[in-house]
Order: sequence, then C-alpha cells, then structure tokens
Amino acid sequence: MTDFRTVSKAVQRRMSVRAFRPDPVPGAVVRELLEAAARAPSGGNLQPWVVHALAGEPLKEFKALVASRLMDRDEPEYHVYPPNLWEPLRTRRYQVGEDLYGALNIPRENKLGRLQQFAQNAEFFGAPAALFFSVHRDCGPPQWSDIGMYMQTLMLLAVERGLDTCAQEFWSVYGKLVATFIDLPADHMLFCGMALGYRDETAAVNNWRSRREPFGEWGTMRGFE
Repeated sequence: MTDFRTVSKAVQRRMSVRAFRPDPVPGAVVRELLEAAARAPSGGNLQPWVVHALAGEPLKEFKALVASRLMDRDEPEYHVYPPNLWEPLRTRRYQVGEDLYGALNIPRENKLGRLQQFAQNAEFFGAPAALFFSVHRDCGPPQWSDIGMYMQTLMLLAVERGLDTCAQEFWSVYGKLVATFIDLPADHMLFCGMALGYRDETAAVNNWRSRREPFGEWGTMRGFE
C-alpha cells in the first residue's frame, strides 16, 4: 500500500473525489482531523473558520430536504468565479469540465447526463460525512484566505488517515437552506461545503486528474544560485 504519510505524497494523492464508498467515518476521526487542522496559518490568529459536520441521520435528513428543494436555489452571496472570466482562466475552467465529463463518457450534447452528474453534488457524491465552512460577515478576503488554508490542511490530514474529500462551492446557491439547517447565526455566512469519506477506486470519475500549468506560466525566480 502506498504511504501517504508525507506531505508531498499527500499533495499528490489529494484530488476532488466525486464518488465515495458508503463506509461511515468514525466521529472520533472526524473530530481529530478538524482539531488538528486548526493549526493552519491564521493572520493575527483570528481563526475565523466555523465548521459544522453532519453524518448519519442528520445528513440523511439534510439531503432529503435539499432533494425536495433542488430547483429552489438561493441568490449566491459571492461569485464563485469572476464575472466575464478572462484568459487563460476561462480556458482552464472549460478544459477541466471537458476532461471530467470525458472521463465519464458524457459528451457535451448529452445535457441531461451532465446535469445528472452535476446534481451528485447535492448527494455529496455518496460521501458518509459532510462539512460546512462559514465565516462572520464582517470578515474580509484575508480571513477567507485563512479558511482556505484551514480547508487545505484538513484535506491533507484526511489523506494521511486514508480518507478523501471534495470541496464544494456548489453549496453557495443553497446558503440560506444550509444556514437554517445548521442553525448558523445571522451574522455568519456560508462559504462552502465538503464531502468527506473513502474514495471509490473503481469509479471512472476518480481515475483522472485535472491539469496544472507549467511553472513558467505563473511563476518567476530571481537571485537564486
């Protein structure tokens, strides 16, 4: 079995898993991961993240609620992507979508098939545990950055424990629904969700990797020997 207990190997292993086995994740393991991830960097040590975890009956209840209101979406409180996305960002986003549906053999003209796959977000792709990340409304981009670092730390720690994840900004269009269900205070807003569980290694959707641009496209180095 491959050893993912080094950071570099955990980074290589981590991906947005979109098909999970139903095996439950012990609550003690989830609690351990959430607490360990809190060592993530935080400007001024504000630790602005608020995390809610669901599993078992509460998760089942939540998914049933979402299924009953799937077309009743909320107005997102932030843009997941900038409006009028420019190059090369636009092409990167287009390409990852084509690669994903290509791995599933769902052509562009099969709009129903693509919608059905996208709707798997509402099921957390079959994961047995779901996480929601929220932040106080008065927090700004630096604190949102802190939440991102917390989430990345959590995702890498999950790999170390043989688990996988999929961060889901999909939930931004159900922000009010989620906030009501998890009793989120009015002065906090939902950032995103995350599926957590054991990867289904046999699923085609998990047997491809998104592309990354070469260093020369986005990085420079000066003054090094």
